[in-house]
Formats: sequence, structure tokens, C-alpha cells
Amino acid sequence: MKHISIKLGFYFLICVTLIEVILFALLYYSLVNTRVDEEVASLLTRGNSHRDVLEKYFDPQTIMHVALMESEAETKVVITSNDGSILAKSNNVDPAMEEHLYKKMGPVPKQGTVIENHWKTSNYICTVSPIQIQGDTKGYVYMFLGTDSIKEMIQRLTNQFLLIAAITFLLTAVTMFLLSRILTQPLIRMKKATEKLSKGDLSVSLNMKSNDEVGELGQSIQTLANDLNYMKKERSEFLASVAHELRTPLTYVRGYADIAMRDTLSQEERNTYLTIIKDEADHLTGLVQDLFELAQMEKHNFIIEKQETNIYDFLEKIVAKVQPAYEDKQIQIVLSCPKDLAAPIDQKRFEQVIMNLLNNAFFHSEPNSTTSITVTNCKLNIQIGIQDEGEGIPPKDLPHIFERFYRVDKSRTRATGGSGLGLAIVKEIVELHGGTITVESKLGEGSAFTITLKK
Repeated sequence: MKHISIKLGFYFLICVTLIEVILFALLYYSLVNTRVDEEVASLLTRGNSHRDVLEKYFDPQTIMHVALMESEAETKVVITSNDGSILAKSNNVDPAMEEHLYKKMGPVPKQGTVIENHWKTSNYICTVSPIQIQGDTKGYVYMFLGTDSIKEMIQRLTNQFLLIAAITFLLTAVTMFLLSRILTQPLIRMKKATEKLSKGDLSVSLNMKSNDEVGELGQSIQTLANDLNYMKKERSEFLASVAHELRTPLTYVRGYADIAMRDTLSQEERNTYLTIIKDEADHLTGLVQDLFELAQMEKHNFIIEKQETNIYDFLEKIVAKVQPAYEDKQIQIVLSCPKDLAAPIDQKRFEQVIMNLLNNAFFHSEPNSTTSITVTNCKLNIQIGIQDEGEGIPPKDLPHIFERFYRVDKSRTRATGGSGLGLAIVKEIVELHGGTITVESKLGEGSAFTITLKK
């Protein structure tokens, strides 16, 4: 049984069959006992009816008439006197009947009594009703019913039960296997989907619409497939981006190295080319360092050492570092922060965050504009906002700017600066501090990055 539907249907069938067998057995024996009890009660009632007639007319003619009434029936009647002698009988008395006739009995109640009701082991079931006239017992009415008729009735009932049981079993088996197939069909689809995933085929579409646990499992597998597909595409794009970022500076290094090796160059020209080679080597070093830091963050090996830091003093030192470059480009930088505000941060890593955002603002702002750093002390958190008056970010690019190697400038020109990893590193560092970073931007008006840190 390789298919789960067959297994599930088989197990259900066994369980339901056991339940049905128990219920059928209880019903069968209940019906059998009820039918036998009804036959015994009917026999006793018939005997009491004859007894009532004889109590009114206890004469030879009435006695013979009662015996004659039973001569054509399945039942047999024997009327005896008080001393046990037979007054009348509807049929011949056989030895099995004689055992009951001559069995010693105690006082028989007025309503009669059952002498024998064991239909399985006896030839007859038997009842006796006393004939009492003016308080004296004049005789007895014995009623007999052959157990063969009862056994035939029980056999017919048994055959009917067996037939019904067989039909019920077949219907149950068919229903169980159909239901199990319906129930397991989603599981089979999910099994095939996971097999495709294991082989690298991520084009999985389950479309599970049920709202139960099976549906939730299907949605989880679909989500896993979508995530794996996204990660596969992201990995391909990442490798392509890394190859592109490495190829460009290496091409420069290789080309200018070949030029610098020419004997016809003057020392001044050679120094110029060597300077370009050094700049490209520095660019490569920075790119590799960024990749290393991202790898460390994803492996959770990136250590954040927080210490209580005065935010104003911290930001003022960073502003002092970038001030000369901003002044050369005629960009004003403004800091607004409470002087007594402190927060636990890793100063080295968080400086990397602020410097990256300020560098982005510098490269994308025009002269005679303003870049502001605003710190807000909220009840539960601290918000650090860095806003520029630059070119802004297109709305379609906003959701992706924190992705690795993502650039708003699709031409990937190096004039815009950076490797496309800066904001991805910024996001990782902020989240390692337990914070969040968001961005709002309008084309032609500038961008605003907001860092939220818990106190």
C-alpha cells in the first residue's frame, strides 16, 4: 500500500467495521431476545385466555372445544385436572411434553407462569395457567410451542442481518475509500510539490482553498516555494551584481597596469596611472569588506557592543567629519538634538550607519541645499531623521532601496558612488540594534530616512 489514500481508507474501514460489528451484534441479540420474549408472552397470554373461558364453563364440552381450537394451530394445549390427569389435549403428548406435565411445581400464580423458555436446548417452550373456581384450583392449562418454529424465525432474522451486514460493509468500504481519496488528494498534491522542490523545480502552484489544517499546510508549502524561488532569483542577481562590481575595478587595474608598464611613459604619467590603480584597489577592498560584513550579519557572527552614548555628542563628531566636504559643495548641514539624550548603541557600527546616510545625501544633493539631522525624544523610543533636499527617489524604487546591489540608477555608473551595499548594511546594523529604518521621498524634493531605536 504505497498510496496514503489506500492506507487511510483501509484503517478507516477496519475501525468502522469493528464498530458496525459490535452494533450489529448488540442489535441482533436484542432483536432475538425480544422476539423470543414476545413468543413466550404470547403463549402465556393464549393460555390465560383459555383458562378464563374454562373458569366460566368448566365442563367436558368446553374443555374439548378449547382443545379442538388448538388442534390446527402451531401451539399445543393440554388441560389437566388438579391431580395431574389429562382432561383434554389438542395433539398427542410426546416424552418432551410429558417432562413438563409431570414436573413437580409449587403454587402457580393466578397470572400463570413460564415453565420452559430455553429455545436453544429444549424442544418446546411451555407455560402453565391455573384454573381456579371460587378459590379452588380445578386444573391447569399447559401451552406448548415447538422451538423449531422459533429457530426458523431466528434463522430468517440471521439471514436478513447477514445480508444487510454484507451490503453495509460494501457501502462502507466504497464510501471510506472515496472519502479517503478526497481527503488525501491535497496531501498527494503537496507530496508531489515537495518532490519537485527537492529536485530544484520551484514552479509550484497548489492553490489550496480549504481553511483547515491541510489548507494551512498547503499555504505553508506554497509560501516556502515562493520564498525559495525568490531566494534563487536573488542569489542569481547577487552573483551577477558581485561579478559586475568586481569586474569593473579589475578591468581598470589590469588596463592601467599594462599602460604603466610601458617604457615610453614619463614618471609623472606613470604616477598618475599608479594612483588610479590604487584607487581601484581601495574600491575593491571596500567592496570585499562590505560583502564580508553582510556575510557576518547573515551568519549572526556580527558582534554589536552597545554602550550608553550621548546622542548629541556622538552626532556632533560625525557632523564635524563631513562638514568640510559639505562646505566644498556649498551644502548646509544642520543638527537638531537634545543635549542630554542618551541611548545604548555600538558607536563604531552606528557611525557607519549615519555616515552612509550622510554620504548618500551628499552625493544626491545639489549645491545651496540643506541636509538636516533631527533627533526626537519620544516616550518609548528615539527617532533620528536625516533629510536632504536632493533629487529624491522614484516611488517604484522605494520598496527596494535596502536590497543588496540595488541602485536607483540602473546604468550602474560609478559616478553616483557606492557599491549598492551601503543601505543593505545600514538596515542590518539598525535591526541588530533592535530598531527599524524607513524612508520617504518625493522626486525633486528630497528624501527622509528615519531610524527608530527603543530606549
